[in-house]
Amino acid sequence: MKKLLCIIVVMISMSALAQRGDKRERIKALKVAFITEQLDLTTEESQVFWPIYNTFEKETNTIRFKEIKDIRKEIRDNLDTMTDTDASTLIKRLNKAENRMHELRLGLSDKLKNVIPAKKIIRLKIAEDDFRRKILNEFKRRKRERP
Repeated sequence: MKKLLCIIVVMISMSALAQRGDKRERIKALKVAFITEQLDLTTEESQVFWPIYNTFEKETNTIRFKEIKDIRKEIRDNLDTMTDTDASTLIKRLNKAENRMHELRLGLSDKLKNVIPAKKIIRLKIAEDDFRRKILNEFKRRKRERP
């Protein structure tokens, strides 16, 4: 019954999001549904899990799509003219951003230990990897089908 309710909520959310046409929001809704199903979260676990996970996602996305994207753009734009000093600075900035993402991942595990069983934390990592793989395969499939 719980899974059916979750699926109904996600379907309604997806149809509303589809009308907006916002691909990132649709993918996020699919990810939430996928993770919820894979982890088999209870109602109580969900109420505590999702705020923690959403904060983690927001912080890592900021690093990934703002900081790292800006660093990579700077590298692409200036690769031919940059000095070794400039390159070293960019490497340090990139490493710092990637380290912060790693620290966030470790912090997520620590926070979730008090919310869900350790086995579900492992399932979360597997579910994230599986979801990423499914999304990439879907993009590849759609690209092949385009004329």
